[in-house]
Amino acid sequence: MHTTDELRRAFRSKYGDVSRLGWGPRARRSAGYFTPDDYYEATVARLVTPGCSWLDVGGGRDVFPSNRRLAAELAARCGRLVAVDPDPTVRENPFAHERVQAMIQDYAGGPFDLATLRMVAEHIDEPEAAVASLARLVRPGGAVVVYTVNQWSAVSLAAWLTPLWFHHAVKRRLWGTEEKDTFPVAYKMNTRGRLRSLFHSGGFREESFDYLDDCRTFHQFRLLHYIELTVWQAVRSVGWHYPETCLLGVYRKRPA
Repeated sequence: MHTTDELRRAFRSKYGDVSRLGWGPRARRSAGYFTPDDYYEATVARLVTPGCSWLDVGGGRDVFPSNRRLAAELAARCGRLVAVDPDPTVRENPFAHERVQAMIQDYAGGPFDLATLRMVAEHIDEPEAAVASLARLVRPGGAVVVYTVNQWSAVSLAAWLTPLWFHHAVKRRLWGTEEKDTFPVAYKMNTRGRLRSLFHSGGFREESFDYLDDCRTFHQFRLLHYIELTVWQAVRSVGWHYPETCLLGVYRKRPA
């Protein structure tokens, strides 16, 4: 679970002086809303201990695309940070100590204290093989953090039903992403039950799990983002989750 202090530290590392916030971060702070990225970054910041070995899987050219300051801080804190990704963009990663262009199943390094998968699980076609590789690479007592989309959220369902060229057109318009950062989706490990089953079979236990309300669909458009946050406050006031959610699970490898 996350403390408010951890989330506030992640927020400050991203945006700096709160008296100089832009309209978007200011609106989210006023609403008491933290993004799924904030939760993921706070989780990883807690788990990256001084001198630890860290494997970042499928992160491509970045560690935290929305928080490069924290990425640099954690890269300096850990003893070893290895980025493994089959896509050539991994060679552009400025934070990794080692950059390996390969499938996780083909990587033979380790052992690691921590492995992270940021927005990559939805693209994995062979989840059993991927989890078996993580079990091989993570030492007993080590942790795997999976941050991914919820298969049953509206945006995920739309991505499942539309061609890849359409994904990029929408992502470029809504979130300003580049075409090389858009990949086909598989959704073979994008529910809590599926993740828990896969990691349990791989020798891990679920240490924590969160459904993270995602109010970022229209975050570049001021009026629409204010509407998102207002709807979020309304549904949270009655104890519901926002219709759009991400998944954040931490899986601890059991002793040998």
